[in-house]
Amino acid sequence: MTRHALLAALCLFLATSCTGVRERGATAPTLTLASWNMEHLAELDGSGCRPRTEADYAAMRAYVEALGADVVAFQEVESKAAAERVFDPARYTVEIEARVGTGRKGECGGRPGLTVNAQRTGFAIRKGVAYQRLADVTALQVGNPDLRSGVDLIVRPAGGAPIRVLSVHLKAGCTAGDRNEACPVLLQQVPVLERWIDQRAGEGLRFAVLGDYNRRLSVPGDVVWADLDDGLPANADLARASGDQGARCNPRYPDFIDYIVLDRRAANDLVGFEESRYPGESLSDHCAIAARLTLR
Repeated sequence: MTRHALLAALCLFLATSCTGVRERGATAPTLTLASWNMEHLAELDGSGCRPRTEADYAAMRAYVEALGADVVAFQEVESKAAAERVFDPARYTVEIEARVGTGRKGECGGRPGLTVNAQRTGFAIRKGVAYQRLADVTALQVGNPDLRSGVDLIVRPAGGAPIRVLSVHLKAGCTAGDRNEACPVLLQQVPVLERWIDQRAGEGLRFAVLGDYNRRLSVPGDVVWADLDDGLPANADLARASGDQGARCNPRYPDFIDYIVLDRRAANDLVGFEESRYPGESLSDHCAIAARLTLR
């Protein structure tokens, strides 16, 4: 299939298969924020825990074009060069976390001969959308140089109010409860993220925290969501752009662990949410999610 044919197929599929919530039929200009865990996206063909070919990268580029987001928070990306294999530098500017890490390369679980590459967070920002890069939120590493920091931007869309956005990827292995081995680490990261949220809530800009929380925040009574969404200060009254709907990317996992979390001001501007599933073979073990906000 040619690249243009693949893009057309993706566009048609995404138009008919996305899950929507709070579609208000707004005609005002919007800003689309997306988040995508790209599953061990490597810089080189055949590298990392998800070895890919040039055809795989081409399919991912077509998926991004069909997604049509203005700002994409990404996770599990080895390097800026890896991101630019998917986010065309003519269309997007890539900002990736500065963390170096220890450089340790363990074996991919259950797959001898494959080694883990760096997993970094970041953003791809569509050309023409103004933004300011702020200092990475390194406190999310909680003292471990191999845990991900957060990438922090202020996005200033033409004709609309600015929004502060943070791309995060929290510790894996504690999707619910507090008894798994990874839970003490994730539960150390939660107050760090809550402090960032509370600080932003006391300022003048709306904000969003996008990424892979590795936590089923929508499960009733989840303690992590209760801590984050405590409503203090007032603008820390948070909303998940996905609402209470379930995920459809993989039937084995009916609950989201990827979220676009909005403060009260940004939530008031939400006009739609979509989960963009794959028309054929999965390009990652996560699907991209996107929220559309009015510019106001």
